[in-house]
Amino acid sequence: MVDDYASPEGAILRADNLIAGYLPGVNILNDASLHCHDGELVGIIGPNGAGKSTLLKAMFGLVKVHEGTVVLNGKDITNLRADQLVASGVGFVPQTNNVFPSLTVSENLEMGMYLDPKKFKERFGYVTDIFPRLFERKDQRAGSLSGGERQMVAMGRALMMSPSVLLLDEPSAGLSPALQDEVFVQTKRINSAGVSVVMVEQNASRCLQICDRAYVLDQGRNAHTGSGRDLMTDPKVIELYLGTLAKAH
Repeated sequence: MVDDYASPEGAILRADNLIAGYLPGVNILNDASLHCHDGELVGIIGPNGAGKSTLLKAMFGLVKVHEGTVVLNGKDITNLRADQLVASGVGFVPQTNNVFPSLTVSENLEMGMYLDPKKFKERFGYVTDIFPRLFERKDQRAGSLSGGERQMVAMGRALMMSPSVLLLDEPSAGLSPALQDEVFVQTKRINSAGVSVVMVEQNASRCLQICDRAYVLDQGRNAHTGSGRDLMTDPKVIELYLGTLAKAH
């Protein structure tokens, strides 16, 4: 699978040679590139401050891309607004503040359908098939849920508009080890349901275990890339990245 997907040709999502940052003249990304094929689960790992979340946000139009391009299904989507990207088939789950705590689970999922409310019932059934617990909690306020359940709500809301690609920004952050495992299982379930996934993760070892391919970012550029399995056993990656990252988990 990885051999077939190593080339960016035919990728559903491509980010090529991105230079981007939050402030003019201060770039966090320095020539970073990434691609994801249909049905693929791609991980992004690296040390703190490497630009992992910035890369995801740049692809979703939340960070200004100064140079380079982001392409979805052959269409240039560089610097489009978030609502335009959602309509084009890109879903995004931020790391923090990713649910409406005063709204119920159902209402949170309904917010994910603001561009196409007529399909709510159909998509609600699809999402709660993937996350049965959301159906059980549908009338409960999101603010009263556990951290793991809130993460399910955030993922479920992003899935409501039938994205072809889902961007996840550190979905396991702040969760207990048991809930982290649950999030990784859920991510695989989403991917198995036919959604391509690009995931930024601090839990590098666990990320590499479940992804098809991964990128190691360092100082805003690609340091290493390969299959999850290959990177887990690469001595240089272990020494420079997995060692320090593994100690935190």
